[in-house]
Amino acid sequence: MAIELGTATVGGLGEVVTALREWQGEGTPHQLHPGDVGWYWRFGAEQTAAALRTWRRDGAIVALGLLDEADLVRIAFDPSALQDAELAEQVAADVAEPARGVLVEGKVYVEAPPGALVKDVLFKAGWSLDEPWVPLRRDLSEPVPAPELRVDVIGAEEAHERVTVQRESFEGSTFTNARWFAMADGIPYADARCLVGRNQLGESVAAVTVWSAGEGKPGYLEPMGVHRMHRGRGYGEAITLAAARALQEMGASSANTCTPGFNVGAVATYEAAGFVRGEDLRDLRRDA
Repeated sequence: MAIELGTATVGGLGEVVTALREWQGEGTPHQLHPGDVGWYWRFGAEQTAAALRTWRRDGAIVALGLLDEADLVRIAFDPSALQDAELAEQVAADVAEPARGVLVEGKVYVEAPPGALVKDVLFKAGWSLDEPWVPLRRDLSEPVPAPELRVDVIGAEEAHERVTVQRESFEGSTFTNARWFAMADGIPYADARCLVGRNQLGESVAAVTVWSAGEGKPGYLEPMGVHRMHRGRGYGEAITLAAARALQEMGASSANTCTPGFNVGAVATYEAAGFVRGEDLRDLRRDA
């Protein structure tokens, strides 16, 4: 059957999230998680749908891409289709041609899971490997120690605290109260929690959002940050432990995240919280 490229609709977002949940599993390659779509949902359902591309065969989604930026598409595959030659050729052709409505002209980036044939196709077409990202994973089959930090689950009344920590953790952050509520209204957030860590004075010092993909499946941390005024005191490790414990309570098989390779501080924080570094991941880049 022919493979059809399309853009998601608001009404079809549930199908997209369901597909991503089904594709998660221990032993499958690290790839786009429902939590990635959930975090993007802070821009609202309409913008989220507009940023999602689907590849269908016989009506079923076999691959999908999230346009995190106009020049970056993060592609996930049905694990059974990772080595599907027809699909790989089609996806490669679609991301390479701006007229097809995936990526813009000029320098662009494609994220795809390890073992996906599309990476070989793009590499042979002249695309290059970009800078490394570091995947990190903590197994949740054993108890996770309690953090030495008070941690609260954040609801609507405390959303402003989650927003403040985010903005003070990441320079240039555009997170707002309105965007928190948009995210919380999203389909993936039904299986998510926002956590805020507090120091002895009750001040919000660190925060994280955790996303479940369902019982027995890998969970995800996106994003985690420590308030710039409270760094160097172990709060990053503590909130990361709290995130792992929350995912364990939600039935996740493991806690996962991914950070740029140059961010050695973040890698060290996750490792201190019992996360194990995996093999570096690299996007593919087409230079202008």
